[in-house]
Amino acid sequence: MEAIKQKIYRMYRLWNKFRRARLTLGVRAMVLDEERRVCLVRHSYKDGWFLPGGSVKTGESLVEAVQRELKEETGIALPETPQKVHGVFSSFHEHKSDHVVVFIISDWTIEQTISSEIAEVGFFAPGDLPEGASSATTRRIKEFVTGVPPGHRW
Repeated sequence: MEAIKQKIYRMYRLWNKFRRARLTLGVRAMVLDEERRVCLVRHSYKDGWFLPGGSVKTGESLVEAVQRELKEETGIALPETPQKVHGVFSSFHEHKSDHVVVFIISDWTIEQTISSEIAEVGFFAPGDLPEGASSATTRRIKEFVTGVPPGHRW
């Protein structure tokens, strides 16, 4: 099943390469546990570890999007509206115009099981991230831990 999802994902990326770039908006969540470990997810359709998150749907606010994505990808529910934004980032890779808002989340609970698109969820110490953590994920975590102001590129 993962091989099929990977092929579909690769076809989607190829299709994006040939169509006109469109503006997209996404959210990611840097979820911290009581030991200040960071939640990362590994998708079933692409390699690597990432901060949980995804696209903002039409008619959906950034907060609604991060709440939905966290529930879908990790089972995490937010008892209140996230108040802290780590940064807003832009990515123009793969002929896209992506813009991503990263929220810092420290107040949360587990409410449901995760989506089948997620192969694995884990909490990792910032200095001991899993092999395959994406470079953007690693940068965001390093910025947060060190207090270095974030750049604007994903």
